[in-house]
Amino acid sequence: SPIHMEHKLRKKPDEVLKMAVEAVKCARQFTDDVEFSPEDACRSNIEFLYEILAAVIEAGATTLNIPDTVGYVLPYEYGQIIAKLKANVKGIEKAVLSTHCHDDLGVSTANSLAGVRNGARQIECTINGIGERAGIASMEEVVMAIATRQDFFDGQVTTNINTKEIYRTSQLVSQLTGFVIQPNKAIVGANAFAHESGIHVDGILKHRETYEIMTPEMIGLSGSRMVLGRHTGRHGFVDR
Repeated sequence: SPIHMEHKLRKKPDEVLKMAVEAVKCARQFTDDVEFSPEDACRSNIEFLYEILAAVIEAGATTLNIPDTVGYVLPYEYGQIIAKLKANVKGIEKAVLSTHCHDDLGVSTANSLAGVRNGARQIECTINGIGERAGIASMEEVVMAIATRQDFFDGQVTTNINTKEIYRTSQLVSQLTGFVIQPNKAIVGANAFAHESGIHVDGILKHRETYEIMTPEMIGLSGSRMVLGRHTGRHGFVDR
């Protein structure tokens, strides 16, 4: 981005482009699979982004990672950036487009999915969404969104992730990092498959799909929790 080039790198765009090409050529001496990631891409001048990505493809880059380094853009914007790159970068058919979305505004998962919808085929993400500042896209969220909403993605994308290991892995990462998982965290939070409200419990007991869009077994849990509390209705109480 102009901000990074001026204040951090303290270099002109042509100097940055030259450095990028040289770095990719150097990397290609050691591997055929080279990923180029233009930091703060989402605040960059789009024309400069076209130019530098085309140059690194020619130099041998095989994956183009488009980071929203500061979590600045919103889902529609991020999707449009990916779509424009796919349509305007020379040689783009030779590379895989990748997402790397930070969660500063709480939309990292949505941005990542918007990227996939518009042609990205790699998502950079982390277990429990850990990472710099507010973290990056949460792996369990993007994986289960793709698994649950195959209709939205026209059945064209899969992840090959064994989803039944998600909960166990999430717990392991939490224990090793010391980062507690908030109870209402999507997918892996303690309350993600817990129901207390009388209306909800009644619906779940009659037909699970009334209030669950995925099964807890899909992520490795044994089942849902029916919580007795001040919102509990008769059906939940009788069932308990």
